[in-house]
Amino acid sequence: MVLRIEVSPHDIMASRFAISPLIVTKHALWILSGRREAGEWRAWAGRMREPYGKLLLAHPGLGAMVTLFRERHYNADFPAPPPNGVNTPFEAEIAVVRATPVARAHDEITRNLEGMPRPSEPVGDVLFSPDVVRLFAEALSAIWEEIVSPAWPRFHAILERDVVQRAGRLATYGWAAALDDLSPRVRWHPDGVIEVLSRNTDEIYRLDGRGLLFIPTVFPTGVGSYLEEHWPYAISYPARGTGIPPETPDGLAGLIGRTRTRLLLELATPATTTQLVTLLELSLGTVGGHISALRRAGLVTGSRTGRGVLYHRTALGDSLVSPSGLRP
Repeated sequence: MVLRIEVSPHDIMASRFAISPLIVTKHALWILSGRREAGEWRAWAGRMREPYGKLLLAHPGLGAMVTLFRERHYNADFPAPPPNGVNTPFEAEIAVVRATPVARAHDEITRNLEGMPRPSEPVGDVLFSPDVVRLFAEALSAIWEEIVSPAWPRFHAILERDVVQRAGRLATYGWAAALDDLSPRVRWHPDGVIEVLSRNTDEIYRLDGRGLLFIPTVFPTGVGSYLEEHWPYAISYPARGTGIPPETPDGLAGLIGRTRTRLLLELATPATTTQLVTLLELSLGTVGGHISALRRAGLVTGSRTGRGVLYHRTALGDSLVSPSGLRP
């Protein structure tokens, strides 16, 4: 089964990458509720399980929302619709949720429940209450404030460097180079078609000039499609660079130091100095000094992107971090 999204030249010009704190918040719920494996965020999820449990007891909308989660089937969009802007703050996104007409929310919930076991009576009462939009918005706000927001600087740095790199590849090499490694389930065809492998449906969508949003997430939730008329058309995907190991190899750390080793590991995905400051939790001067040293050693190089510089490992840097990856 395949979803086909037909893309015109005008759609290509209108398409863009966007960062959505609300969608990341909903994806955090997939992890914390156990609906998805935490992967590289296992330690973080373990620390957040207790506060998540407390919020689950305090907000009836939270458990009801999680009941709707299901893999590769329709999930109601109104709790976390795609943003209208490239870097929309959470407060603006949750205001859009709160403005959802209750009738539309109930329609989406009914569609979501098709083919699922009948929810318990307390959950059903929440899902079809006239207050369901408010209850969902309050639950999402609580998860954002208590759990996601404290980690957002690091999350945002990961997402931002993915967007910067992909946007650069899109501008330089075209759509195939920017999109082909989004996921094995996503393919770009030169005739102007994006294919998304689906478990249960064959459908064709035409963007009709509206373009497409590409929204990275830090969590391993796979590819998600947002193709409802009420919202911007969008595809969410796991950002690169979330699986970088937190510990440095002892042998390499002994040679060049733990901080420079960690920096080389982070540059498996190109990043700016500002992003590295957040990811490594170091000062700008410290990061800048280490970058300079690694550049002089030929392990790192930089390329200008707009007003900033995007740093990445050289072939020598790649071989030093992973000698088995050195090619003859």
